Amino acid sequence: MLSWGAAGGRALRWANGRVPTRGFRASPRARIAMPSWVIDRYGSNDVLRFTREMMFPIIHFPNEVIIKVHAASLNPIDLSMRSGYGATALNMKRDPLKLKAGETEFPLTLGRDVSGVVMECGLGVSYFKPGDEVWAAIPPWKQGTLSEFVVASGNEVSFKPKCLSHTEAAALPYVGLTAWSALNQVGGLNQSNCSGKRILILGASGGVGTFAVQLMKAWDAHVTAVCSHDASTLVKKLGADDVIDYKSGNLEEQLKTLPLFDFILDNVGGSTEKWALDLLKKWSGATYVTLVTPFLINMDRLGVADGMLQTGVTVGSKTLKHLLKGVHYRWAFFMPSGPSLDEIAELVDSGKIQPVIDEVFSFSEVPEAFLKLEGGHARGKTVINVISRQ
Repeated sequence: MLSWGAAGGRALRWANGRVPTRGFRASPRARIAMPSWVIDRYGSNDVLRFTREMMFPIIHFPNEVIIKVHAASLNPIDLSMRSGYGATALNMKRDPLKLKAGETEFPLTLGRDVSGVVMECGLGVSYFKPGDEVWAAIPPWKQGTLSEFVVASGNEVSFKPKCLSHTEAAALPYVGLTAWSALNQVGGLNQSNCSGKRILILGASGGVGTFAVQLMKAWDAHVTAVCSHDASTLVKKLGADDVIDYKSGNLEEQLKTLPLFDFILDNVGGSTEKWALDLLKKWSGATYVTLVTPFLINMDRLGVADGMLQTGVTVGSKTLKHLLKGVHYRWAFFMPSGPSLDEIAELVDSGKIQPVIDEVFSFSEVPEAFLKLEGGHARGKTVINVISRQ
């Protein structure tokens, strides 16, 4: 019989009080290479290259696990990283002390989502064991999931929802954690304080938007979703109370006819920030959270020090400006978190959240999957079956 440990919430204990431990586990046969999709330089889709000689991942820290990838999926950040977006900040994160001055990040594997099976565990991992079905979102400074195997920290990994196949599960981790970061960790929303609150989601038909609609409805909020007309049926099916077609007229004027909102999640950015905060209830704790920020662009353009300074000035001035008007202004980012994925898995297994998949590609079709995502107007996620049979 297993029970939750008191410390950290993720440690399992046997009924007799002992924490299960695990010695080093070696592969039955040593491997040095694996199939993978990589890039050797930044650019357009032609930089993607398939290789069978990608270095096999190695456990460097005791809390790491190696996962055999059954399915992965693509996100807009993969398109951006393929083109070099954020390279300055990500390279600093990869090598903060510049100990590898003569090395580059290439060959670089893209892909953030993974659903698969644990193959090996570090000495400090007691929560997982080889053979466990898991899912995770790998941070963008690490090698990605468009490979046969990937290494992840144990605190980035969670048990896959039992009700989903690997193909279905791979559609959720990155977008789920991005939405969770914006709504829960930055926005302060949770199951106990959402009932009856009016939530506006700008960009509701993409991966983050479709997850956010479902999460807010699971927490009993009133959701107004903005998307194009051809996505309205999907968004209504996910539970949105009101759906606004941004193509049917002036969006700002359409939204001004509705009651004011308690919370706005902006997946669109651009000019929406100039008027969206006027739709919030003043002096009531109402909050605007945007996922479209200049942080990585500033560092690419200005360098690490000046980019961070410019970012701090920008967010600080905007926060103060809107606070004086009676509303809160926040930025949010993807944050890897196994414990948050645990909570998301519970919502999935209880039927409150379901993956929204636009199209599934085989592992040999990764370039075509990138082109599909690059075409825009996706209705949910683009998934890659790394193992053809799920």
